[in-house]
Amino acid sequence: MPPWRPPSAAESDDGPSVAEDPRRPLVVAGVILAAALAAGALAWWRFGDRVRWGEDQLLHPGDVVVEGLAPWIRADVRAEALRMASLDHGVPVDDARLPTLLARAFDMHPWVREVSRVEVSHPPAAVVTVVCREPVAMVRIPGGLLAIDADGVFLPSADFTAESAAAYPRVTGVATSPQGPEGSRWGDPAVDEAAALVSAVGPQWQALDLVECRPAPGPRGRWDLVDRQGGVIRFGSAPGREQPGEPSAALKIARLKAGVTPGTAAEPLDLGALRAAGS
Repeated sequence: MPPWRPPSAAESDDGPSVAEDPRRPLVVAGVILAAALAAGALAWWRFGDRVRWGEDQLLHPGDVVVEGLAPWIRADVRAEALRMASLDHGVPVDDARLPTLLARAFDMHPWVREVSRVEVSHPPAAVVTVVCREPVAMVRIPGGLLAIDADGVFLPSADFTAESAAAYPRVTGVATSPQGPEGSRWGDPAVDEAAALVSAVGPQWQALDLVECRPAPGPRGRWDLVDRQGGVIRFGSAPGREQPGEPSAALKIARLKAGVTPGTAAEPLDLGALRAAGS
């Protein structure tokens, strides 16, 4: 029988032991990290909204600056746009959708032609840059006047007083009412034509003391311009709608700039006939 000897470090009463795994510290560290992340996620789930919706984290209407507003607009565009989009009670400034939400809110306002820039910063602040629609004429309807821009878009007429509305050319002879809300097209080709014509004539309205644009007698799509004394200039078709052989709008406007004397309702000055006569 061999002599007795004490067991070695690799042996125990239960038999040989397995050497310690060198990866064990990494595994333990990973478990600790995962537990910490889980605890953090749980804390954010329970308390995160309180942080995001804290007063110092919310963008309020007073924190929004609107650039590009035109002097003819009397409405509070900022307040109206944010209210219509339900953004007037404070929005977390860290919401990734906030720039898009602001752009959409202002783009929907009837006075805004386009939103060119939105910048959001912290502490809560935002700058929204807009391009506004510009009124070019007032369309007479039963009961009053409604403003339109050069594209025939129906504008918020409540922003005009009787005195300010009187400063714009009047479009008469329109048999329809707007087909949509403020900020949308009127929906009548006649209004589109009149808007394009009034816009093209531009400064000559004042230079010639013109006050009215109305359908001319005869074929549809021809227009007369009327001055304050009742003198009549037969302009003809709206820009881009010229008939074969009809002078272009640019040529007609050049004649207006050169100076003309309006005719009468019975014998209007016909800008198309001037070219035919070689003058």
